[in-house]
Amino acid sequence: MTAYTPYQAEIAQGRLECLLNFQTMVSDLTGMEIANASLLDEGTAAAEAMTMAFNTKGRSGTKDLFLIAANCHPQTIDIVVTRAEPLGIRTQVVEDVEAATSEEVFGALIQYPDTHGLISDPTSIAEKVHEHKAMLVVAADLMSLVLLKTPGECGADVVVGNAQRFGVPMGYGGPHAAFFATKDAFKRRMPGRLVGVSRDSSGRAAYRLSLQTREQHIRRDKATSNICTAQALLANMAALYAVYHGAEGLKAIANRIHGMTCMLAAGLKKLGVSVAEGAFFDTIKVSVTSADEVQARAVEAGMNLRKVDDQTLCIALDECITEEEIASLWRVVAGADEVPSFDEIAGEVEPSISGGLARETAFLSHPVFSRYHSETEMLRYLRRLESRDLSLTRSMIPLGSCTMKLNASVEMFPVSWPEFGKIHPFAPLSQVGGYLEMFKDLETWLAEITGFAAVSLQPNAGSQGEYAGLLAIRRYHESRGDKDRVMCLIPQSAHGTNPASAVMAGMKVVPVKCDDEGNVDVDDLKAQIERHRDQLAALMVTYPSTHGVFEESIREICSAVHDAGGQVYMDGANMNAQVGLCSPGTIGADVCHLNLHKTFCIPHGGGGPGIGPIGVGAHLAPFLPGHAVIDMPDVEQSGAVSAAPWGSASILPISWVYIALMGEPGLKRATEVAILNANYIAARLKEYFPVLYKGRNGFVAHECIVDLRQFKVVTVEDVAKRLMDYGFHAPTISWPVAGTMMIEPTESESQVELDRFCDAMIAIHAEIMAVESGAMDAADNPLKNAPHTAAVLAAEEWAHPYSREQAVFPYAWLHEDKFWPAVGRIDNVYGDRNLVCSCVGMEAYE
Repeated sequence: MTAYTPYQAEIAQGRLECLLNFQTMVSDLTGMEIANASLLDEGTAAAEAMTMAFNTKGRSGTKDLFLIAANCHPQTIDIVVTRAEPLGIRTQVVEDVEAATSEEVFGALIQYPDTHGLISDPTSIAEKVHEHKAMLVVAADLMSLVLLKTPGECGADVVVGNAQRFGVPMGYGGPHAAFFATKDAFKRRMPGRLVGVSRDSSGRAAYRLSLQTREQHIRRDKATSNICTAQALLANMAALYAVYHGAEGLKAIANRIHGMTCMLAAGLKKLGVSVAEGAFFDTIKVSVTSADEVQARAVEAGMNLRKVDDQTLCIALDECITEEEIASLWRVVAGADEVPSFDEIAGEVEPSISGGLARETAFLSHPVFSRYHSETEMLRYLRRLESRDLSLTRSMIPLGSCTMKLNASVEMFPVSWPEFGKIHPFAPLSQVGGYLEMFKDLETWLAEITGFAAVSLQPNAGSQGEYAGLLAIRRYHESRGDKDRVMCLIPQSAHGTNPASAVMAGMKVVPVKCDDEGNVDVDDLKAQIERHRDQLAALMVTYPSTHGVFEESIREICSAVHDAGGQVYMDGANMNAQVGLCSPGTIGADVCHLNLHKTFCIPHGGGGPGIGPIGVGAHLAPFLPGHAVIDMPDVEQSGAVSAAPWGSASILPISWVYIALMGEPGLKRATEVAILNANYIAARLKEYFPVLYKGRNGFVAHECIVDLRQFKVVTVEDVAKRLMDYGFHAPTISWPVAGTMMIEPTESESQVELDRFCDAMIAIHAEIMAVESGAMDAADNPLKNAPHTAAVLAAEEWAHPYSREQAVFPYAWLHEDKFWPAVGRIDNVYGDRNLVCSCVGMEAYE
């Protein structure tokens, strides 16, 4: 859980393999050719699919209509409609997608099974949609696809959904891994991350993130999405659930769910209750005299049923259902004291899924899904994967702008408590008093820390926080009649997600220059403000700057934007340098997102989950996200940005415990130590690697950028790979300045660990000098060949001009605890040219 996103693939082979299993599982079950390594939730995945369809088939003003089936989940409809409006996409919720399809339509979304549990073959809808040169998006239940004909066979272009029921707790809404699968033809338009297979320096297969040019930091406003955090940890859990159970185990689970649902339906019919006609998997729709009365009886019996209208209810089951609970449901729904026995019903029950709807294709046929079905084998597989990943359990991960800090065990314990984990996301508010109290505490604490009037906990990633904050600004301007305010000023040093989020919020990006000290160029900023004064919507700014400096002109910058009628959005990536010392609200920002997976101790999870709540000024509070299903206290019903009302609610206890334990003095002290540690590293390394930017007094903030551009032969990537031989994950490389390293130690690291890292960097500097001076071969040296694996060390031949000892034990403390990279340096270009993104035979890697 304490590993970073696998950008340094050589020391992330464990979770990359597991995520490849996830992609394979999703592709197999959906019948699609390619799947990514997870998105945030089902609703946002559907919105991403709509955007991809528009970019592929749509045209502004002519082919700009997206159809949404009325029987999709209401929270999904809400998110898709919210996402569409700023992008100029028209949406229409229709009862009959096939009949509504026209030349204006570029895409359509249907649910399979639908929100009431009914199943119909989508093949004819796909044919009609394709006839009009549009794309069909199918939102599917992953477990149902074990028994159902795949959406791919039915003609779907994109399949999205939620992997929660593959072994992940409900957690009052999350985190859960969403899935996104599509045709191979669309792989370069697909949002999110994609794990692929390449080869390392020895020619062996190795995993890596593929097609990385789609990353926001590179493409900025041209990115396919602003998605930065995926749900890697939850995707791993879902993948391992499939690995453990395999195809036969999943069939047994799915058949049990379906069989018990058929028993429920048959018993209700026998008791005179009307059950909706048609095929179903795990959910039935029933008609009753009074839905409220039945719901009341259900709650008294310890069950929640979904009310559709005054005379209609839906009942959904999972594999944990018991015969006693089925009998209890019969009594509650029918209002009967006497109910039939299971033996009476069993002989009359037929599967609801049959004929043309039944799955006939194989799935999970790769050996990984059949090897680990005993507990001991599964345990050893997990341990092997873990050993191939470098995490905070081994050494510091000094990533600039991606705060990697201690995730204390005491903070983590509550996440696994059933009182948090086993609550349905749409449980009545009367049943979640503890959660509501925790939400209120966190909102109050975070508002006080940031200096804002209100906080929304709904955004379930930093990228979603950016989007939610910009939507609030957009809605605020529109409420005042300022619909022409669409220009968003963004410094060139900003996070790559910033411009991508601005585009998603319907804004046009205007870059602002930075000066030689790394600060926002105030003169250029003011010039851009004057140029766009009447259309200025917002400025997105990071403080301290992404260059690691407290900009002294920040108040002047905020005032200039406000004077022109704009709003100031502050990126909270660097809040670890602000907490207790200053705050966005008092500096002059109107909205700021917080990365709870950075500053407030939620683990990165190897690429997610994250949470990105936003704090806003009082004037923006009415425009915080609402929800279509749950009437949230103190929130007006604006469109949602996440599928669950409070986003990834079940990991919020981590931040609650962190703040409660630290208190105001502790939080302030943490910030001071984080800044002290960064300045300590800058001071120790400045003689070897110049510190690129400093404040007026010669100090940095909580991170520093060291410059490696002066070297002629050795590159920053060489240094990053060589650090693996020393047992460290590299700092952030070549961003925001190419050829540099951005180092952020956080307050969690002791001086001993800081010195270990600095000693490694200084030792590497000596190696660089040997290469640059010609004392070492320019092509065959420890830097160019890094990282060195155990296999390379053990090989009979050693043809390098440096010793094996220097290769793998360049420092004395490595003899005590050596982390071995699982593979040598990976050939990224080869992996993109020969794209393999699922578990296949090794011949595919040749």
